[in-house]
Amino acid sequence: MIIGFDAKRAFANYTGLGNYSRYVINNLSAYCPGHRYRLYAPKDTRHADLAELRRQDNITTAFPKGINRIFPSVWRTKNMVADLLRDKVQLYHGLSNELPLGLKKAGIRSVVTIHDLIFLRYPGYYKPIDRAIYIRKFKYACREADHIVTVSECTRRDVVSFFGVNPKKVSIIYQGCDASFHVPVPDTEKRRVREKYRLPDTYMLNVGTVEARKNLLLAVKALLHLDASIHLVAVGRETAYAAQIKSFVAANGLEERVHLFSGVPLSDLPAMYQSASVFVYPSFYEGFGIPVIEALYSGVPVVAAIGSCLLEAGGPHSMYVSPENDRALAETVGKILSNEALRNKMIAEGKKHTIRFDDQLLAEQMIQLYQRILER
Repeated sequence: MIIGFDAKRAFANYTGLGNYSRYVINNLSAYCPGHRYRLYAPKDTRHADLAELRRQDNITTAFPKGINRIFPSVWRTKNMVADLLRDKVQLYHGLSNELPLGLKKAGIRSVVTIHDLIFLRYPGYYKPIDRAIYIRKFKYACREADHIVTVSECTRRDVVSFFGVNPKKVSIIYQGCDASFHVPVPDTEKRRVREKYRLPDTYMLNVGTVEARKNLLLAVKALLHLDASIHLVAVGRETAYAAQIKSFVAANGLEERVHLFSGVPLSDLPAMYQSASVFVYPSFYEGFGIPVIEALYSGVPVVAAIGSCLLEAGGPHSMYVSPENDRALAETVGKILSNEALRNKMIAEGKKHTIRFDDQLLAEQMIQLYQRILER
């Protein structure tokens, strides 16, 4: 098969959607090498995270040429279809919630991945103009795609409920995490990272954009109910919400116990995870929650929030609390840290749970979906 991919996020984003795009493409290339994968992106970049994509013989890239270079958004929305036909692409996968216009007319089969519908579940987190754009793009993609992939059962239910999609048209194919989280980090590397960031001895870890929806403030408040030896390390890009965090920290004398980092390279993250005592993820709502998977692979017990798909990501042996109850979060973290048998069981069962996110399994599920669509 010749499969085309929307690679905008793969080349331009180095967190959520970008990580997903690179993960799917690299995974298919490695475990289903007998096919050809063609990436379509508005702009080339030389970021280190793209190195794996560039090494593969069965992956090629395409960027807009001529006048399309001046108007890359038009190329991606409409004019790309001509390039897909030129390259004999049989199936196109929109990896980030949208599809170009005209695929059906051109006779090109399509799949779209819908990551979440948080803008409909929690509209207050989004500007009205952004919500309007998302609704239009997502609805069109769900209507026109031959099939829809979601990364969780929770998002699958939302797609069916909000857009009236036939459930048979939607498949769940989970996302795994970067392979660097799968292997133990040497003690020398842990020491290097600890010294680089001046990490405390005992800390809760949180990884993700510092925004209101992800609810980092709950973890900060939980510190007030925990022993002073326990710290919080939070890694992620800051938004305006970070000012609330810093204000609360200052008002409650937590400056020595809260450590905020942004711009941490992927190469340092496995050591930060594997040095943590517990991972906390109190988000109000997620499409999936890859940091939870990273923590499970890293051998760190997880405490996450109820109310979205995090139970799918964390599995039955992680622990869950209300995203509005800081005392419950503190009590749960305290229980894990004071009970070695419980902590060890959570780590062991968490690693068992990661089997469902095995890279080869997910690659085979995706390629089998493509084949079924082309055989119709």
